[in-house]
Amino acid sequence: MLQQTQVERVVPRYEAWLERWPTVEALAAAPRSDVIREWQGLGYNRRAVNLHRAAGLVAAQGWPEDLTELPGVGRYTADAVARFALEEDVLPVDVNVTRVIERTHGRFGPASAHALMDLGATVCLARIPRCASCPLQEECPSRGRRFEPLREQKPFEGSFRQLRAHTLRLVAERERRAAELDGDAVAALARDGLVRLEGGRVRLP
Repeated sequence: MLQQTQVERVVPRYEAWLERWPTVEALAAAPRSDVIREWQGLGYNRRAVNLHRAAGLVAAQGWPEDLTELPGVGRYTADAVARFALEEDVLPVDVNVTRVIERTHGRFGPASAHALMDLGATVCLARIPRCASCPLQEECPSRGRRFEPLREQKPFEGSFRQLRAHTLRLVAERERRAAELDGDAVAALARDGLVRLEGGRVRLP
């Protein structure tokens, strides 16, 4: 939920989610349509599908030793769970941690995980870092530098992503005739397992 979604938006949704589905088994037993509806507004709806699929696998087979075997779980997420939930000696490396390591040329161990994430998110910012507030400023070779954005995010307004999101919201409200909807958006949503197209009707799975 926190991936590219602000914390203040996530917290109440996370709490409501756990109240509704407090266990993996409860989530696995839920209709996927309910999971997709509950996810609305959290971005990248395919994450809801992956989470539901992962819950089904765990409920049926137990937790895998390597969490990357679950749908939608990459190396960073697996390492973050290992470090923060299981207290294993692994350093989760996300974009913020990578930025701090590359700029400072430092070597950090698993015990630094929380600090590195906070530092990258609040002080060692992507374009204009707040070097004066950084506890590593004395030895940082990048102190005082400004940086160009690595990539420019395309605007959401008017994008295909927006069209997909709008189409999914319509289908989440009620089943729709395919002729009422954008065909490309429906096809993309169907590929991601977010809708089903049957007999000229589009509905949640």
